[in-house]
Amino acid sequence: MAIKQTGKKVYKTMQGKPIDMDLLRKRNELTPAVGNARVNARGDELGPGGKIVRKREEVLADYYKDNPAKVAHKDRTVKVEQPTVTKTDEEWVEDSEGNFIKKED
Repeated sequence: MAIKQTGKKVYKTMQGKPIDMDLLRKRNELTPAVGNARVNARGDELGPGGKIVRKREEVLADYYKDNPAKVAHKDRTVKVEQPTVTKTDEEWVEDSEGNFIKKED
């Protein structure tokens, strides 16, 4: 299966200036987020002085360890129900040309 490649997210402002959103996200990845969450834009927990205490991967691993029901399982198989034969299905038969006709008693 081919992987869908995403192009650069370049938008134009009202004044016509181009803005590369991916570059903007990467450039501000380590900037502390606004608010009282004490994280940076990437999701790392910050301590005193804005130093990284726990990386984003550690935070997510702890969350999924404590909440296993929230984890999406990739190995789930989909059950396909087989159609049941009803009485109306039994009243029809296939002829030699592949057409379905009513069953003659």
